[in-house]
Amino acid sequence: MYTVGKLTKHYRALVMTALLILAAAAWAHADELIIHFLNVGQGDSILIQTPVGANILVDAGDTRAGTQVVVPYLRSLGIKSLDTVVITHPHQDHIGGLISVLEAFPVGQVLADGQIHTSRTYENLLILIDEKDIPFRLARAGDRLDIPGIDEAVVLNPQEPFLKGLNNNSVVLALTYGRIKMLLTGDIEAEAERRIAEGNFVTKANILKVAHHGSRTSSTPMFLEAVQPETAVISAGADNQYGHPHPEVLANLRSIGSQVFQTSLAGTIIMVSDGSSYRIVLAEESREVEEARAGGVE
Repeated sequence: MYTVGKLTKHYRALVMTALLILAAAAWAHADELIIHFLNVGQGDSILIQTPVGANILVDAGDTRAGTQVVVPYLRSLGIKSLDTVVITHPHQDHIGGLISVLEAFPVGQVLADGQIHTSRTYENLLILIDEKDIPFRLARAGDRLDIPGIDEAVVLNPQEPFLKGLNNNSVVLALTYGRIKMLLTGDIEAEAERRIAEGNFVTKANILKVAHHGSRTSSTPMFLEAVQPETAVISAGADNQYGHPHPEVLANLRSIGSQVFQTSLAGTIIMVSDGSSYRIVLAEESREVEEARAGGVE
């Protein structure tokens, strides 16, 4: 049950989300790619909307976030179905909300890391996928995904043999739309970052979804030097018990000139791109950060 203070905060978040959606809709055009980094607290959820109408959801936060944030957000955008749902790895703060998502929307396919995990949440999610007869595909480094409206979508992780720990085997996606490149990293840690970089999988990216909520286990200087992100997005809960994002990670990002946005401070963050430039829209102020950022990376 919510206290009065939490209830007020909850409704304020809903109002700000509604304003954000209206603002993004006003600024977006038919030929633009939109990526929503949802404010799901201490977790991850990313919605990708392509210019031709494809909808891809990467994770959905924990159980509460799924019912109170992700499903209402998708419905507010008029989304009726999801082409692909990506499970980066089977931790509660990434998959808990997917059960309510799969119950609310038809899903074309599920793309997953395929790691073995015996949590009740993950078992229930797999049962639901099977009951709904949703095609289930394993993601492996080097796979190229056919996402309508995206010029290129490549899986950079996991690689076999798996590394130790669920986080290190998260699904990592590199997306290209025109001259704009994006890297979505799940919760990979230093070992996976090193293997991706040393395997020449990683390339420079305009936008980086910072791994593992800004934990110091990730975002190593070597990896960030390889990616050179102009914009970094960190999904973490306000005043979370883990101290995310870690000051060292913020320092590493700023040392290479990245502009850092945090859902814990800004709420839901939206990136809108026409393929030659991009702009960021923040929920807390429902405003456009920059008229046009960057012109792609070499």
